[in-house]
Amino acid sequence: MKRRPAPSRPDDLIVFLGPSLPEEEALALAPCRVLPPARQGDVWRALSLRPRAIALVDGVFEAQPSVWHHELLAALDAGVAVFGGGSMGALRAAELVEHGVVGVGHIFEAYRRGELVDDSEVALLHADGEHGFRAFTVPLVNVRHAARRAQSAGVLTPGEAQALVDAAEALFYQDRTWPRVLAAVTEAWPPATRAKWDAWASGGLEDLKREDARACIQAAAAFVASGARAPVRASTGRAAPSSYVRRRRLVEGLCAVGEELVPSEEVLAALHASPDAAVLAEAGLRRALLAGQARTLGLAPTPEEVTRAEAEWWAHLGIPPKEREAYLAACGLDAHELRRVCEERALERLMLEHAQRMLPDGPSWDESLATEARLQGRWVAEARRLGTPKPGRRKR
Repeated sequence: MKRRPAPSRPDDLIVFLGPSLPEEEALALAPCRVLPPARQGDVWRALSLRPRAIALVDGVFEAQPSVWHHELLAALDAGVAVFGGGSMGALRAAELVEHGVVGVGHIFEAYRRGELVDDSEVALLHADGEHGFRAFTVPLVNVRHAARRAQSAGVLTPGEAQALVDAAEALFYQDRTWPRVLAAVTEAWPPATRAKWDAWASGGLEDLKREDARACIQAAAAFVASGARAPVRASTGRAAPSSYVRRRRLVEGLCAVGEELVPSEEVLAALHASPDAAVLAEAGLRRALLAGQARTLGLAPTPEEVTRAEAEWWAHLGIPPKEREAYLAACGLDAHELRRVCEERALERLMLEHAQRMLPDGPSWDESLATEARLQGRWVAEARRLGTPKPGRRKR
């Protein structure tokens, strides 16, 4: 007998949504948590909710930094399925489909085929969240869609359909409303064409972004409902995130402590103010430098060595298995980031265990033990302890 998938939680599916589809429609389609249009850092923060899938529909641009490709790759690395469609999601999916983002809808397909290339195709002016992200202007993709449908219906000739698109394309996206588009195309259309258009359009114009948004959410919801798990991606085959991206993720992250979400930036600020901040930072730097040097030498830890490094870490912390998932959430670590940390620990161990072979005439274990003990005062303490007068000990 097949085991039925466990009932999904709303946080299993995170949907970034704005003007493309009303929130209530998304909630009617599937159990999900609806978040506002994605800004830079929002996907990183969403990973703290431990979703199984993310549906990226809407995202900001121009006035605020847009969602990064690195964030979506981080979600894939953590085993979170990522679906994109409708608006910003269609753009990012077309750019990252080869890396595992699932693109959904006509707009995504047009971007992927190269028929659409500019992000202005999906841009529009809209209200803020307090007013439901209501759209004030029409995106160019919807004008193109209406022109195609009108041509197929015999309402417009090919030339008249292209004139409609050209008129819309000439308008700045914040000014592109249907009345302004139709006013701009008046000279290219004879009165009879406008009359046919008005009669045909009175039945309502199909909103392509809305349809694609629905399809994107439904595809992501079907994945969650299936009980399937997205494969955890190996990071081989592409460059590791730069130090700048890693720092941005660090300060943009969230730590789940029970029901509370604590910004990583606040935790970092508290650590900066702690008395042992320098000791912690220097220990981390040494590990990172040793691991980096190991990589430049072509060394890579085996899976067994990484597993051993993780087991040693858990044993050092004294965290039992049943509490580890919550501990990682409080750390702000997902499975992929945990593996990266444990790989560094394993590489550090490799460098230390084989120090004599890492450099010409490299340092021995005993030499290093003695040097550090002298620097920390441990050598003298041991010498004095051993120097306590004993029968038969030679004196100076």
